[in-house]
Amino acid sequence: MEKSSTIERVFAASGFLVGIAGAYVVRQFNPVNAGFFPQCPLFALTGLSCPGCGLTRGFHAFFHGDLVSAIDYNLLLPFFLIFGLYVLTSLFLTAFRGRGLRFKMFPSWALWSFFVIGISFGVLRNLPMSPFNWLAP
Repeated sequence: MEKSSTIERVFAASGFLVGIAGAYVVRQFNPVNAGFFPQCPLFALTGLSCPGCGLTRGFHAFFHGDLVSAIDYNLLLPFFLIFGLYVLTSLFLTAFRGRGLRFKMFPSWALWSFFVIGISFGVLRNLPMSPFNWLAP
């Protein structure tokens, strides 16, 4: 693997800093009370929760050590957290050493499985019956 160009390293550093700044804002300001966090477009248009609904509130709870509430907001939060940390680490390494982490670490079946799980989760969390309504944010 060859080293990244200077412009790629600058973009990686910028992406890393934006990611850290975003995490800081989510940690500092409660999305329930702060009025500047955007609402999910799918929820705003249809009233249905997408697979990502509740992640901002979940990350806020996670950053404050409330793991039960974090998972309650979005059951898939641990997967998004792992993926986000992987991307931030890769951006950091690209910016400072010229090479990031490999993104072909998962076989294609695993990525397709996560896609199917995400779509299924999005459908199930909108069913108005128990136990599926427990998945709603």
